[in-house]
Amino acid sequence: MGMEIKSKLNKFYKWQYFWLLLIVLSTLIMHFCIITNPIGPIFDEIHYVKDARVITENHTTERFEHPPLGKLIITAGMEIFGDNVWGWRVFPILFGTATIVLFYFLCRRLNMSPRASNIATFLLAFENMTFVQNSVAMLDVFYLTFMMASFLLYVCRKYILSGVAVGLSGLAKLNGLLALPVIGIHWIFSRQPRSWWFLLLILFAILSFVELMIVFDFAITRDFSAVSDPIHRIQQMQSLSGSLTFATVTHPAASHPWEWVIFYRPMAYWYMPHYTGAISFTIWAMIIPTFIYMLVRAIKRSDAALFGLSWFAATFLIWIPATLITDRVTYPFYFYPAIGAICLGLGMALTQLLDYFRDGRITWLRRTALIFFIIFIVAHLISFLILSPLIPVDFAKLVGITPS
Repeated sequence: MGMEIKSKLNKFYKWQYFWLLLIVLSTLIMHFCIITNPIGPIFDEIHYVKDARVITENHTTERFEHPPLGKLIITAGMEIFGDNVWGWRVFPILFGTATIVLFYFLCRRLNMSPRASNIATFLLAFENMTFVQNSVAMLDVFYLTFMMASFLLYVCRKYILSGVAVGLSGLAKLNGLLALPVIGIHWIFSRQPRSWWFLLLILFAILSFVELMIVFDFAITRDFSAVSDPIHRIQQMQSLSGSLTFATVTHPAASHPWEWVIFYRPMAYWYMPHYTGAISFTIWAMIIPTFIYMLVRAIKRSDAALFGLSWFAATFLIWIPATLITDRVTYPFYFYPAIGAICLGLGMALTQLLDYFRDGRITWLRRTALIFFIIFIVAHLISFLILSPLIPVDFAKLVGITPS
């Protein structure tokens, strides 16, 4: 009997999704351990929880600068679980967890090895800004989930469904439309066989965004006359969003995109427990090296590296000319959708280090590669604990990241 149990456990350990399951369960447990602390809305939760109440009671919205889907998901959570922390945060946690799972399968479809995919997924799941954004009732987690779904469907060559996912991403928050240039850049530069059926992706992204916006806005207003002109609604969102410039907005965390990778720019959402909108130290320190690594690997015909570059360019680098041209105000948490691209590249790089250690005779150089790998993984976990709201000690204040 004991041998049979041991055999079953051994088979479970060797199951290809064992580490993914462990990562998902670990993050879910951590999320639900802190879901009720703090008991009130924090940071931008204040705006979206209030708006959800307005949607429920008055069938209108106060946040006209945002499309309807993300707001409806928060409203649905409050309708199902109540106007409390569970209602506000359960759906962000579930969507954030789904993003991690989709990311793993994206890595695998990009022909990354199981080990590289597991490492990349581990880095993303235990990254502070990712964890924090997945914990709070803001719109970003929803658009990133649909964005990740569009990436996975695209690499699976399901172009129509990918286009619909792009549209849903944009309907969760306008930033979600950045999924389209990610896919477009990869398609243009990919050395894989290209199909012109790809154009259906663009068509269905546009159609789903416009047509479903009418449906979702109607779900809010219950008045068809208020949503009969989608073009005017799109212009309204663009106008309101574009009015948020450095000249018109005063906020201590307002910053230019290039500052996020040159200087460490944390953004306090709540001081205790310390919800801090900050990229984990380990990921932040490796942004530029990982970008260079992916560039080299892409030149050497790595499709995964090319996708990572496309992802990084369209979700982060694009903000640099955008802010220079429009003076649009930006915040450090705008880097949130680009973190997956860095984790993808780091997963590839760290796996190369492990493979270098395992292949051939052990030398001091191979030992150094293994030591660096271990130190990086441990440092990543320590970084996560220092920044995340899991431990009730304000480490960020102790090391001078947040003010006293």
